Amino acid sequence: MKAWVVRAPGGFDRLEIVERDDPGVPAPGEIRVAIHATSLNFHDLLVANGGIPAADGRVLMADGAGVVEAVGLGVTEFAPGDHAVSTFFPHWPAGAPFDAVGNFAGTPGDGIDGMATTHVVRAATAFTRAPAGWSHAEAATITTAGLTAWRALVVDGGLRAGATVLIMGAGGVSIAALQIAKAMGATVIATSSSGAKRERLTALGADHTLDYREMPEWSPAVRDLTGGLGVDHVVEIGGPGTLPQSIAAVRVGGHIALIGVLTGREGQVPTMELMRKQARLQGLIVGSRRDQQDYVTALEVTGIRPVIDRSFAFEELADAFRYQLSGAHFGKICAEW
Repeated sequence: MKAWVVRAPGGFDRLEIVERDDPGVPAPGEIRVAIHATSLNFHDLLVANGGIPAADGRVLMADGAGVVEAVGLGVTEFAPGDHAVSTFFPHWPAGAPFDAVGNFAGTPGDGIDGMATTHVVRAATAFTRAPAGWSHAEAATITTAGLTAWRALVVDGGLRAGATVLIMGAGGVSIAALQIAKAMGATVIATSSSGAKRERLTALGADHTLDYREMPEWSPAVRDLTGGLGVDHVVEIGGPGTLPQSIAAVRVGGHIALIGVLTGREGQVPTMELMRKQARLQGLIVGSRRDQQDYVTALEVTGIRPVIDRSFAFEELADAFRYQLSGAHFGKICAEW
């Protein structure tokens, strides 16, 4: 079978397609899945370009969706022909985070081989069912970006109708958060430097949009839009470059979900302001398998479908990463085969 791998120390010129042995038949508790799609995330980009060191020859990509071809003894949750989607932490069944999900040692495409391949044999618990009627590319957006947004707002944030939510940009996590928030009756404020993207965010349901390039200190505008109170939830993907504005924009007793580090890995935090706000700053990395199952149910009930900017062929995965790096996309970038 074919697989995309990264050669140490990483870099787009170090990505290549290789031939790997077929994984064979599933053992007890395992399933064999024909992978047909993946979606790109910032974490995958860091592995591919060497920002996160990976073992030489590591198969790329955390997200994978496809068709179950065979099941091992004792597997009752899946049957041949079922559509399935991978989990980011296959060793996290449910409940609160624990030591083994404090790193990426068990994450496909990083600590273990990923989903940029034609077939995998994994424990049945490394997958959940995909939403009914979804394409494989659509299902592949769930594993990382979609589930991150779901955990940020619903699992950790306890989002309720009537709340106000601030999102940043127009990437996969932000758009999924926008869709979840609107489906649950929230008001959404979105930031983007692109006028065209702000128009599309409005079309998707954003109630207010702000240009963060024209207005680098956008927190006063956010407070004005909320009657001086601030927002209930911030989906924070920027990291240290935007966190001070997020803290200034959140209401007293509000919730900031710290998801991304697009502006860097370290920075100063206005701790006195965070204390004054009595806000909850919650770091998170994706979620558990149970969270993903709940998210799939919510997607089917609400009718939410992911926004896919562009889909590449299997052989074009390196080009997909270059496109991702350009920042031109709106929503998810996928590859399917």
